[in-house]
Amino acid sequence: MSDMLEVAIDSIRVSLMSQQRIVILREVGAERYLPIWIGVYEAEAITIALQEVEVARPLTHDLLKNIFGALNARVIRVEVAALRDDTFYGNIVAEVDGKTLTIDSRPSDALNLAVRTHVPILVARTVMDAAGIIPEEDLQDEETAPEIESESVVEGSDSGSERLSVFEDFLDKLDLDEDNEEGNSEEKD
Repeated sequence: MSDMLEVAIDSIRVSLMSQQRIVILREVGAERYLPIWIGVYEAEAITIALQEVEVARPLTHDLLKNIFGALNARVIRVEVAALRDDTFYGNIVAEVDGKTLTIDSRPSDALNLAVRTHVPILVARTVMDAAGIIPEEDLQDEETAPEIESESVVEGSDSGSERLSVFEDFLDKLDLDEDNEEGNSEEKD
């Protein structure tokens, strides 16, 4: 397992451009992050588990946890094992009757199970090297609009700040005080 790095769920973000969800994994003991696009429902399920929200009936991932328990199987860890053609591949590693099983899984489902069973989350070093982000390297100028640039980092795209610069230019050209004064003078006429 020396080729695996332990990570923790840092946050779940919403893409500014598409409203899709991104889970941000942070390497334990380092400032390197791995953004993974996940579905809306999977993101909500992770959030519910992280916030320990009580639900009336078991969600799909709660059911999966219950099945492992009923079969006397113990989840040992989950893994983000590979990245091929911009798709992440995951595993659920479990132990049953003294045997270790590696079960293919979407990373979002594996992460959902990890937060429910409180097991380590590991990422293959090759995956982290290929897709990991170190925020300081991605920020070109820390003094200019750090919030906007950090959001582009979260989106996991190099062109994010270019797309957002259109909005920056628009906002810079707005003179809200002037608009309010014009609106008030029109009302007086």
